[in-house]
Amino acid sequence: MSTETSVVGAVIIGAGHAGITAAALLRQRGFDDPVTIVGDGEHLPYHRPPLSKSYLSGPDGALDPLRPSEFYRSERINLIRGQQVSMIDPDRKVVRLDRGTTLEYSSLILATGARPRTLTIAGSSLRGVTSLHNYEDSLALRDLLGAGPGTKVAIVGAGYVGLEVAAAGIEHGVDITVVERADRALGRVASLDLSTWLSGYHRDRGTRLLTSADLLEFLPGEDGEVSALCLADGTVIDCDGALVGVGVLPCDGLARAAGIHCDSTGVVVDADARTSAPAVYAIGDVTSRPVPPYPGRFRLESIPSATEQAGRAVAAILGLDAPKPEVPWFWSDQFDAKIKIAGLLVDATAAVVRGNPADDRFAVFHLADDDTVRAVETVNSAPEFMAGKRWIAEGVRIDRRRIEPPQKKGAVSLSRSESSPCPPSPPLIISGRRRAPTWESRGKSRYHRHVSTSSPRSPKTTSGFTSTRTEQRTGPSAPRSPTDFSRCPCSRLF
Repeated sequence: MSTETSVVGAVIIGAGHAGITAAALLRQRGFDDPVTIVGDGEHLPYHRPPLSKSYLSGPDGALDPLRPSEFYRSERINLIRGQQVSMIDPDRKVVRLDRGTTLEYSSLILATGARPRTLTIAGSSLRGVTSLHNYEDSLALRDLLGAGPGTKVAIVGAGYVGLEVAAAGIEHGVDITVVERADRALGRVASLDLSTWLSGYHRDRGTRLLTSADLLEFLPGEDGEVSALCLADGTVIDCDGALVGVGVLPCDGLARAAGIHCDSTGVVVDADARTSAPAVYAIGDVTSRPVPPYPGRFRLESIPSATEQAGRAVAAILGLDAPKPEVPWFWSDQFDAKIKIAGLLVDATAAVVRGNPADDRFAVFHLADDDTVRAVETVNSAPEFMAGKRWIAEGVRIDRRRIEPPQKKGAVSLSRSESSPCPPSPPLIISGRRRAPTWESRGKSRYHRHVSTSSPRSPKTTSGFTSTRTEQRTGPSAPRSPTDFSRCPCSRLF
């Protein structure tokens, strides 16, 4: 075992999107001291969101590196692969690796991410019961789905990962059953409106989606592999393999062992990604962070959040002005639906639907009592997404009647099993250009979701999402007064 000590400037633990972005930004913004990234994977750091989509359904499932190997050489970034950090000593500013190497740091960035939550029920350790965390997991799942028609796959959990894998399986001709303990899909991360539509969208394409279904155990076959799921009501679901997608847990063990403050959902950081330990920062899925203007703390599982935090941590390390806070946003591709969400479902008390869910093209705007937009959920509706994201950033108050086009009686129905006489939405005007509602077709598959953590007030459930009350803001950060759409600084309707 080596006991070599290396003196370095910045050490980054974690070779995912957050960690690689932080290293690149350190170099871009003039940090000239050594930079070291420690990752536990053997591969070059790669894009992880496609694990549940394009790696499964693409032509070859080839790995998509975040950066080519030449990048690390040219930027003088020491990438240590296939090793884990065994200890952090914030007092001595030392990190020890599992093979004995000791790294000294001037600044430490924790970008350790999150790991899949596991089940402890009977049969959960059977061969064929898997989760989706890395490239090897995705390849194994690709082989299972690639068997095609006649193959039966059970998915435990109707979150974004489970539903994206379900979509990929259906496209392979596989028999897919999704088992969800809650009474609806996406119960923790989406509104009732979006959840209702997406459930119907999947069922129309062949996904068997069971909600309010308690999984009792996995049943073995004669070969010792999983052969079925048994539900609490006695239902038996035959399968050739099972995916468990019931959320993730932050990889905060190193931080906790080092005495760094963590709450129930991750490493606690401030707006600039600082932890409770001097010169130690945390970014990405492992963090419990503030997200202005929303009250409380959140753990955001998204690349945009990781990128934003990386920028803020680097600015703090270098003594630069902090970047402007960004509106959190998320996206998911399922079948032909491009789902994009901006903002968080917090403090919203009303939901306004624009467009026709029966046409698989609509947006749900979530408004607070003062008519500011708190979140927007869109399906194949890029203009609405862009407008809503900007309204959230500007704190603009809007007249909800301007969002919702004239409706015929009984027009809006989120159930895809019923026809809707809803007329088409008028075009949006963004940056002075009239554009009919459309959707983006570019970009690789990604999945993103948010998980609300703690809040200083008791949560209140409204319209299928968690709403938390907060006082009216005053001063420079107060929301703007109701806006005349002809003068709206970000975008306007009609």
